Amino acid sequence: MVLKWAAAMGLAALTAGCASTQPQSAQGPKNILLFVADGMGINTMTAARIFAVGEEGQLALDALPEAAYVKTYSANMQASDGAAAMSAYLTGEKTANGVLAMSGCGTPQARPVPTLLELAKQRGLAAGIVSNGSVTDAFSAAGYFHHCPMGLRPVAAQVQSAAAALVPGGAGYNAALGSGLDVVLGGGARDFRQRADGRDLLSELRAKGYVQPTNLAELNALKPAAGQRLLGLFADEALAADTARDASRQPSLAQMTQRAIASLSSNGKGFLLVVGNRHIEKALADSSARTALEEVQALDLALQAAIDEMQRRDPGLKNTMIVATSTHDSTLVLNGYSRRTGKTTLQEPGVLGLLKRYGDGKQSKDLDGAPYTIIGFGSGGKRVQGARNSGPALDDATVSASGYAQEAVVRTAPGSATPGGTDVWLGAIGARAEDFRGTIDNTRVFNLIRNAAGW
Repeated sequence: MVLKWAAAMGLAALTAGCASTQPQSAQGPKNILLFVADGMGINTMTAARIFAVGEEGQLALDALPEAAYVKTYSANMQASDGAAAMSAYLTGEKTANGVLAMSGCGTPQARPVPTLLELAKQRGLAAGIVSNGSVTDAFSAAGYFHHCPMGLRPVAAQVQSAAAALVPGGAGYNAALGSGLDVVLGGGARDFRQRADGRDLLSELRAKGYVQPTNLAELNALKPAAGQRLLGLFADEALAADTARDASRQPSLAQMTQRAIASLSSNGKGFLLVVGNRHIEKALADSSARTALEEVQALDLALQAAIDEMQRRDPGLKNTMIVATSTHDSTLVLNGYSRRTGKTTLQEPGVLGLLKRYGDGKQSKDLDGAPYTIIGFGSGGKRVQGARNSGPALDDATVSASGYAQEAVVRTAPGSATPGGTDVWLGAIGARAEDFRGTIDNTRVFNLIRNAAGW
C-alpha cells in the first residue's frame, strides 16, 4: 500500500501542475465530480497526511491547485450534520439539521429544492452517486430525496422512503430525476428488499433495466455501454471500513469511482458524479483516529483515481471540474509540541503514537506524570476519571492499534463524539476551478458549480 500511495502522490503533483495553466472551456465543464468527506476537518486532513506520507508528504487533496475555506453552519446549528451539509452543497439551500433538500419545513410553504443531480438529469446529462455508506442515508439521499423530519418518525421509514425515490415510475419515485439516476454504488441493500410495504425494489429496478452487480468481480466484469444503468449494493447496510472489507466481495471507494466514471462517460453528453466517504465521520464519532485517517486515505485514493481517469479521457481537464470538500469538522486535535514522526508504518506509530518532546525525544507527561497521545478529541466516549496516572501506563503499541479510542476532554456516550463547527477546506482542479477561493458559505459551492456548468 505504501508504494502504491507514493506513486499516486507523484501523479497528483503532475496533474496539479497541468491544471494550473490549462485553457478553460468557454461553455464551462461538461463533467463535474464532487468528492465529500463526511467529518474531515483541517486537523483530520493534516493528521491523515502525516499518517500516510509524513509531514513533508503530499496527498492528492493537497495537490489540488485551487482552494477555499467553507463555512458549514446550518440554519439552526453552529455545527451542521450530514443532511444539512449535503443539502447545502447540492441545493444551495441553508437547511436545519436533519432536513434533506427542502425549504420551509414546518410551514405551509414547505417545498422541495432542486438538487444538482436533478438539474443534471433534466439537462440530459448522466448522473450518479458513490458512497461507502448506505446509499439511502442522509449523506447520500440529500441529492435525490426531499424530506422534512416529522416528529419521532423512525429512521427506518425515512431510508425506505429514500430507496423508493430511486425506482423510476414506482410509488414514491422522485420524478425530478427524469429517467432515473444512471449509477448508484454503495451499501444499503436491506432498504430495497426488506421493506415494511412488502415491495422488492431490486426486482423493480431490474425490470427498469438496472444492471445489479453484487460483488467486485461482477462489477469489474461489466462492459460500459451507452444507456446502461448501474445499481451496485454491496452490503445490507454500510460497506465495511476500507482496511476491514473483504476485497474479493466489496469494492473500494476508488474502484467504485473508476467504474462509475466509465459508466457515466458512455452517455457522451457529460455527467455529474457525487462521491462520498461516510466512514470518516463514523470513526471520528467513535474517537477512533486510526480508522478515520485510513478512511481519509481511502477517499484520497478515490480522488487520485478520478483525476487520473479524467485526465486520460479529457487531457488537461479542459471540460472537467473536480471539487473535494467536507461536510463539517470534528473535534480531533493535534497536541503539541511533538517531534516530527514521519508516516505511520508497521514499526513506527507516527502521528498515532504518544507525544514525544522535540528536544530529547522523551515522552511528554501531563501534570499527573502520565504520557498522552499526539491526537486527542474535544468530545468523545473515553475520558479518564480522576488522575490519568491511576490506570495502566500507555504505550505506542496500544494507542496506535486498530480500534483504539483516543481520550477526550468532554465525555459523551460511546460513539457520540460531536462534530466541530470550524470551517472546512475545499480544493478544486480543472475547468473553472479558479472560481473556488477565499472563505465561502457551503451554499455557495452549489452556486459556483451550477454557474460554471451553465445550468
